[in-house]
Amino acid sequence: MSIVTRAEDWLTDLAGFHGEWEGAAHDAGICVIANRIDGPGGGPRLHKHPYPEVFVIRRGTALFTVGAEKIEAKEGAILVAPAGTPHKFENRGPGPLETIDIHQNGSFVTEWLE
Repeated sequence: MSIVTRAEDWLTDLAGFHGEWEGAAHDAGICVIANRIDGPGGGPRLHKHPYPEVFVIRRGTALFTVGAEKIEAKEGAILVAPAGTPHKFENRGPGPLETIDIHQNGSFVTEWLE
């Protein structure tokens, strides 16, 4: 039997498509974050996870830091931060940045580094 989670049950901002979903409660081995960062420069601080994280750029341009690498990614790109690798990203502008972030774990495990 498949499990369906309605948008209003996990998105904290329906219009902005923003929210978090933990798969462990649904027998899924992933977690999903839907991000919308309106202004240039915004984004999560440097952090790491004990599992890989996959980023799908839905809209806009982001500058990722993954380990010692700086990577510019535009809409349609998919980027993977390997397990244990410090990473962060920021909106390069000029418009909003929208990403879907997939954590390859049923619950979020994050170590914030800054």
